[in-house]
Amino acid sequence: MEPLSIEGSPKTPTVNFDPVTGKLEMKGRSIPENAIEFYKPLVVWLEEYYNCPQKLTEFFVHFEYFNTSSSKCLVDVFRRVEAIYKSGNNVIIHWYFEEDDGYMQEAGEDYQSIIKVPFKMVEVTED
Repeated sequence: MEPLSIEGSPKTPTVNFDPVTGKLEMKGRSIPENAIEFYKPLVVWLEEYYNCPQKLTEFFVHFEYFNTSSSKCLVDVFRRVEAIYKSGNNVIIHWYFEEDDGYMQEAGEDYQSIIKVPFKMVEVTED
């Protein structure tokens, strides 16, 4: 299985999914013109990864901002991660948010309440 790597842009996040290490990362802004089109390869990749996941899959999510359509697509992504967890694998989602960003913290807490995967809320303090 090949890694999935998407270079970020001002409107789309950087994505690095590594099937060998089990480390999945999304970072940046998510305001794509077509969120469904952008997130579809991530969902397809996760469906394939489900068949041969690592013993521990860590998903690092660090968004500066995401729009409503991205939010809906993230649920689809997280549901695939949840399926990996429910099939007996160790999975943890690390949700990063800036210390003064209540919106991003609340969004993480909302996902934590609906996705049955261990979440680690990570507050990032500015230097």
